[in-house]
Amino acid sequence: MGLHNALYLVLLLAGAAGFASHLYAQWRFAAILRTRYPEKWRIIAQSEQGPVSRMRVWARLQRVLRTNVAELFEDPELLRWHRIWRYAPWIAWPCWLGVLAIQAGASLH
Repeated sequence: MGLHNALYLVLLLAGAAGFASHLYAQWRFAAILRTRYPEKWRIIAQSEQGPVSRMRVWARLQRVLRTNVAELFEDPELLRWHRIWRYAPWIAWPCWLGVLAIQAGASLH
């Protein structure tokens, strides 16, 4: 296995792990909110008219995750998953851009 192939594989796996951890962190954040803070979860999962669709719950959760609201809970585990959700794409995207650059360089040869 050549150096380019090994680098390609490492970057590809690191990018996939970054995106997977981003999604898993979102799931863990929501699970913690549901179990430890059910009254706060109801704000996300229900409207004044009752339960909302899964897509709307996801959109509302995205809004919460994009803020620093996790710090207000003073829950270290919730804050950790929030940070993983926030920073994992910062690792994943450069890895995948590196993979694309390696692919582009390989197609030129």
